[in-house]
Amino acid sequence: MTGSGRLPLLFLDVDGPLIPFGPREGGHPEYPGGPWPPGGGDHPLLARIDPALGPALAALPCEPVWATTWEDDANALVSPRLGLPELPVVHWPAPSETDEADARAGLHWKTRALVALAAGRSFVWVDDEITGADRRWVAARHGGRALLHRVGPAVGLTAGDLRLIGDWLRAV
Repeated sequence: MTGSGRLPLLFLDVDGPLIPFGPREGGHPEYPGGPWPPGGGDHPLLARIDPALGPALAALPCEPVWATTWEDDANALVSPRLGLPELPVVHWPAPSETDEADARAGLHWKTRALVALAAGRSFVWVDDEITGADRRWVAARHGGRALLHRVGPAVGLTAGDLRLIGDWLRAV
């Protein structure tokens, strides 16, 4: 996943950004007056995925990568609902003592791995658990440009989020 002159990476989390945790019934700012999008099959939370996010994500000038604990299941279960092709997947390293120290310092367990995978390449990380500690750590240790974009987990990825991310990617 390295190389200069290539498009920035887009590390995508699933739970929170693509599967919002807000109430299923009763409407949503992005779906005024109605329930969350229908369909979910055997996994009840899959019904919360908005299929319209797929074309919007595909239109961004970047290389999307699944950065989720769903790992390969993201391609099997989430990509088809979004109309996305199979994407590269981050396979997370085994937990280590460093992870415990990072957690005490407020650093997300994904942060080190994503910076290592980016290897100096510009990237956007979309997740619902990003903190200031992650932003400071990336700013101090990543050689390329990075946007760590926290999505509200109750609402998920919105049109406003996509505009902000798209503007950042086009500026890179």
